[in-house]
This record gives sequence, C-alpha cells and structure tokens, in this order.
Amino acid sequence: MTHPNSLKPIERRTLWDQAYLTLKAALLEGRYAPGARIILRDVADELGISLTPVRDAVNHLIAEKVLDRGGVGQGGGATVPRLDAHQFDQLMAIRSSLEPLATAAAARLATAEELDGLERSMLDMKKSIESAQGAKYLAAHNRFHFGIYKISQLPIVQEVIEGAWLRCGPTLNLALPEYKPGLKRYSHHVDALNALKQRDADKAAAAIHADIESARADVYALLIDRQPN
Repeated sequence: MTHPNSLKPIERRTLWDQAYLTLKAALLEGRYAPGARIILRDVADELGISLTPVRDAVNHLIAEKVLDRGGVGQGGGATVPRLDAHQFDQLMAIRSSLEPLATAAAARLATAEELDGLERSMLDMKKSIESAQGAKYLAAHNRFHFGIYKISQLPIVQEVIEGAWLRCGPTLNLALPEYKPGLKRYSHHVDALNALKQRDADKAAAAIHADIESARADVYALLIDRQPN
C-alpha cells in the first residue's frame, strides 16, 4: 500500500535540486503535518536516490527555517515545526499583504490560456471538496494561488510569498478537518477568478485578501484553543 505522503521517484539528474523541489512541493501542499518526522533514508528510498542529495535538500530547508533539525545519522533528518498562534498569525500577515499585490498585477497580465489553467485548478478544488479529499484540495489550492502569482511577473514578491506558504502549509493541513476551508472559502476563489477575467485588479486583490483573512481568523482561533493553559 502506498503511504499517503509518498513521494514520486525522480530521475538521476540534478538530484539535489529535484529533491529540494519535491520536498518543497510536499510542504506547500500541506502533505506533512506539524511535528511530522522527515527521515532521510525514507525520503531517499521513495525518491530512488542516495542519501547525500536528500541530506543536502533537508539541510537547506532547515537553514531556511522551514524545517527543524531532527536526530543524527541515517535515521535522522528533520521535523516539521509546530507553529503557535502568534507565529502563524505573523506568517499570514505576510501573505495578506503580498498576495493581493501579486494578484492585482496578475489581473493586468493574464492571458486567456493562463486563466483557463486557473479555472481548471479551481474546478479541481471543487471536486475535492465534494469528495472530501483534503490532500487533493490543498494541492489544487496551491496550484490556483501560485498560478496567479506566477502570472504577476513579480519574482521577488513570489519568493517571499512562497517562504510564508512553506511554513504555513503544515499548519493548514493540521486544521483542515476542522475548519473545512473549501466549504467556507470557495466563493472567494470564484470571485478572484471572475475579477481576473474582467481585468479588475482591485476586485481580484480584494477576493484573495478575503480568502486569506478568513483562513487566518479560523486557524488562529483553533491554535489558541489548542494552546496549553
């Protein structure tokens, strides 16, 4: 049986980069929960490569404060940090500030083909909501948002947004069963896409801002409830 967090094997070229990008994608999509252990040998086996590029990729993510250092030796690796409510709120504040900016820029630049791609991602979100598949929802949600930010042609802004997402993704995964993001926030994505199609930068930015702030409030409250007295 395939583990739900299994990673696809990769070809034996530019192994460090590919291991790094594969782990980043898994974190961005919320495939690892807070506190999860990332064991070097397990990742290397899943990717079909040696320990060295996996260790290099994990060390890079540790240096970026995306992961915490785990144990030593081949069974070591890293752990996914557990964010408290204050840490989560700071990261979401970054998202809330920068993602509407990138969305407004995308509204002025999006091609018909790019808008079609965003619509496909949004429809994948809807299907995963209807079938209660949380992991698929998060993956489609990631594609939708970063599809917009790629269109913006603001690479530095996108890099900062990605850093915040890398650290938020696991916490959103932890909260997913309780705050049901698709049921509450799908309309914001519909509004964003419609505004992008109309090239209305202000409305598109406002829809993305509303989406982020709704998630921020719900997950923050959940983390406060879980904090020890």
